[in-house]
Amino acid sequence: MRILLAGASGTIGTALTRQLDKNHDVRRLVRRSPRNSAEIRWNPSIGELDVAAVEWADAVINLSGAGIAGGLWTRSYKETLYSSRIMPTRTLVQAMRQAQNPPAVFVSQSASGYYGDRGDEVLTEASASGQTLLADICRRWEAEALRAPDAVRVVLARTGIVMAKGGGALPNLLTPMRFFAGTSLGPGNQWWPWISLDDEVRALEFLLTTPLVGPVNLSAPAPATLDAIMLQLSRAFHRPVWFRVPAFVLTAVIGQLGHELLLVSARMEPRALISAGFTFDQPTPESLAQWVRRIVTRK
Repeated sequence: MRILLAGASGTIGTALTRQLDKNHDVRRLVRRSPRNSAEIRWNPSIGELDVAAVEWADAVINLSGAGIAGGLWTRSYKETLYSSRIMPTRTLVQAMRQAQNPPAVFVSQSASGYYGDRGDEVLTEASASGQTLLADICRRWEAEALRAPDAVRVVLARTGIVMAKGGGALPNLLTPMRFFAGTSLGPGNQWWPWISLDDEVRALEFLLTTPLVGPVNLSAPAPATLDAIMLQLSRAFHRPVWFRVPAFVLTAVIGQLGHELLLVSARMEPRALISAGFTFDQPTPESLAQWVRRIVTRK
């Protein structure tokens, strides 16, 4: 399959590129001068993309977006969170609409933030959106993707909290634990819609060929609270979790970012993935912890 990938330089994009290169012909969109034939230059901030790039592709995967935790949520950075998602998606869709032969499938990243802060409510792909800033970003992000031509199968990959050695939440959880200062955050009973990086990458590749359409939750089938995840990590690394950072401290120090990134509760279930036959390699917090231990201690 010929795959055009936007957002290839991030944690997920790097791992996905490595996986897709095994079996597919992958070209990556870059904003600098291309270094080889596998790179294509674009400028999504002004809607610039050669239509030939999407004409070439059988599938387009869009992972573009500034890091949610990439800076304090000033007014300027909030605008960046919106524009870095909406403009690349809009640019890709515009190119598809201009193409004589658009790609068969468009997998466009979204996030568990779509659901907002929902306590213990079980969240499926049919659940309504929430009231947080991230929920608004996700709604607008998805709306852009859904403007793709009718001939294109659009998949909205609502990704949860990706557990990865090289980025995201996991290093911040493990670092204090290594120094016998393991810490949980806020009440600890907030549901984290976690997924291992390996399963995230496998799920994205799975979505290229399975006939799912619309929103698909990308999270492990055994949702867990933060305290439950920390417990399993502490057991795997034989380190205690001594401390708890109160919610008011997190919001006082990093404001709205602290609340929406660390304290919201989203009990998300991947019903569409499971019904389509996808199997998880790390389906439970216990298997996650053992996987984390392997990748962290691997030489």
